[in-house]
Amino acid sequence: MEFVSSVEPSGCVFDAVDLKKEFDDGRVRALRGVSFKIAAGEFVSIIGTSGSGKSTLLKMLGAIDKATSGSLLYKGAPIAELPDPAEYRAREIGFIFQAFHLLPNFTAIENVQFPMFETDRPARERRDRAAELLDSVGLHDRRDHFPDTLSGGERQRVAIARSIANQPEVLLADEPTGNLDSKNAESIMDLINTIQAERKMTVVLVTHDMTVASYAPRALRMEDGMITSDGKFALDE
Repeated sequence: MEFVSSVEPSGCVFDAVDLKKEFDDGRVRALRGVSFKIAAGEFVSIIGTSGSGKSTLLKMLGAIDKATSGSLLYKGAPIAELPDPAEYRAREIGFIFQAFHLLPNFTAIENVQFPMFETDRPARERRDRAAELLDSVGLHDRRDHFPDTLSGGERQRVAIARSIANQPEVLLADEPTGNLDSKNAESIMDLINTIQAERKMTVVLVTHDMTVASYAPRALRMEDGMITSDGKFALDE
């Protein structure tokens, strides 16, 4: 599936208008009228405490969940009306999760190849690309190791390599440093920052950690399902 945008390449990737999300027949209001735009190649953090709605919003950007009401467009096309959300996720979106979500019975190089099974790449090309990506994240010597033999930082590096395997335009990261110590967290954020700059990817990162959020030039601050501020991030806020 190819998404044809009605805007210029430097224009809007995500356009949300009055997004609302309710659970339990309306008793829980996770999002209460959220509106924003994210441009191509932009690095944006979504910050807020637990329960503020930030992860719910990220799931909608990744077509994992749908809004109760409102409009959410990707390159001018309604995400809620995608004919094949799985293909959208496989080709357009890369995901990084707090818990890594690596397959325990697969080696690092096999884990990185996993998203490429959704494409028509031949087996040799998949393996070569996975090896190249692991090299790029500093894991040349760990290709054939299983996740339980890797450190937390190494697991997240495998997950990052996997997230860009299909050359997506957008990277969605949900608390990517949540299971890491401060040293590994800094290393992972440096890596994400480098990938974003070199590949000119659109990155949307959810975090409650202000130091992590400071890597993004722009922050959407959420509270009680609403965006309370949107602008340049300041670590001393």
